[in-house]
Amino acid sequence: MVEEEARKQAMAKSESGGKITYFVVASCVMAAMGGVLFGYDIGVSGGVMSMGPFLKRFFPKVYKLQEEDRRRRNINNHYCLFNSQLLTSFTSSLYVSGFIATLLASSVTRSWGRKPSIFLGGVAFLVGAALGGSAQNVAMLIIARLLLGVGVGFANQSVPLYLSEMAPAKYRGAISNGFQLCIGIGFLSANIINYETQNIKHGWRISLATAAIPASILTLGSLFLPETPNSIIQTTGDVLRTERMLRRVRGTNDVQDELTDLVEASSGFDIDSNAFVKLLQRKYRPELVMALAIPFFQQVTGINVVAFYAPVLYRTIGFGESGSLMSTLVTGIVGTTSTFLSMLVVDRIGRKTLFLIGGLQMLVSQVTIGVIIMVADVNDGVIKEGYGYAVVVLVCVYVAGFGWSWGPLGWLVPSEIFPLDVRSAAQSVTVAVSFVFTFAVAQSAPPMLCKFRAGIFFFYGGWLVVMTVAVQLFLPETKNVPIEKVAGLWEKHWFWRRMTSKRDIQ
Repeated sequence: MVEEEARKQAMAKSESGGKITYFVVASCVMAAMGGVLFGYDIGVSGGVMSMGPFLKRFFPKVYKLQEEDRRRRNINNHYCLFNSQLLTSFTSSLYVSGFIATLLASSVTRSWGRKPSIFLGGVAFLVGAALGGSAQNVAMLIIARLLLGVGVGFANQSVPLYLSEMAPAKYRGAISNGFQLCIGIGFLSANIINYETQNIKHGWRISLATAAIPASILTLGSLFLPETPNSIIQTTGDVLRTERMLRRVRGTNDVQDELTDLVEASSGFDIDSNAFVKLLQRKYRPELVMALAIPFFQQVTGINVVAFYAPVLYRTIGFGESGSLMSTLVTGIVGTTSTFLSMLVVDRIGRKTLFLIGGLQMLVSQVTIGVIIMVADVNDGVIKEGYGYAVVVLVCVYVAGFGWSWGPLGWLVPSEIFPLDVRSAAQSVTVAVSFVFTFAVAQSAPPMLCKFRAGIFFFYGGWLVVMTVAVQLFLPETKNVPIEKVAGLWEKHWFWRRMTSKRDIQ
């Protein structure tokens, strides 16, 4: 197979691509804190929405409905209980500002480097966390969310690039998946804090303000981060400085092959040119399609319905406030553990295999959850306790599937498939598309749950079929291929080679 032969040739050049050094590990751990910001925000927003004092202060209509319905276990009422546009605006406002911020971050990352974007992301998130924790009204709350969105926009644009560029080819999957692991850690941390603060009078303030801790660590730590060799050659053109950094991050003096790749990748690079316009050229069509498709597919797995509304979903199937937060905590542990397992195997079995396994696992669990809730609708909307626990188990199975497939790979694959000259712009497109569809999911999930009920799980199940097939057909395997050699895989791919025939094969 031509595509496989091209991948093996690229892998052969990476055999002397260095080792994992303490310098790289320390740098990547610090940078990956950007994932903690994103994960914490997802977890905390879903958690505080199930806290009575938070709802009573900012969303009294929802709180009143909740109190009226407290003694009922009728799923038909619970579906529509949280269908409030003001409440969903609290959740989704972050993604509006994140969309704008990530497009702006492209210019910063491309012209000034990955490090400044990480720093700006930390600062914006820190301010947003402080404002959210001290919010006195809905306006302050949403302004805080907008600032958090700026922070997440800059961090999500720059951190995955940083990790992919710092990592040796043989370990790029494991190191880059650290971003999703940190998202899981942030999500899990938020759930733990939500659970511990739920019975405190102003516990929601503690939950929101605690986001300042990872933001402070990222902000201060970014001041000491080294810049990636790829960014150095792109922003300065200084070959000697690039070579020195390569030797330091690879732990060897034998970096000539990788240095040559970097110099060739940056040749003819015009820092003043519009990378977004360049991305529209026919020869970059594969990368553009994937920059649009992968984040779209990642969102229509349905993961953010589970992440944002898991506490609400568990209350919908009959759990109380405490039980719903505990169940969400369990799923957070499952997701983080599965992402860690993905780090261990992604560079051995490959990206496409994990996409296939995870996709099938999520499909089965989504459909089964839908069937259980559909049966409950037939029986006057009542879910028996045993079936409620079954839903929790199935959600854990689903989260595990996402945790070792579309979760980490949705960030890893886009960060490694783009050529250097359009990498920053393409990553911004990827994150912007992710924000657009996360916003759409956050806005649409409550009314869809209210109107379609069990049908929402079949809806996302259908998309899981589409994305699993699409990835197997149209995405080349990138495991162990040097990042500046990935472009050559498109030229050998059975479908994309007709569009990339004019590229210079390096």
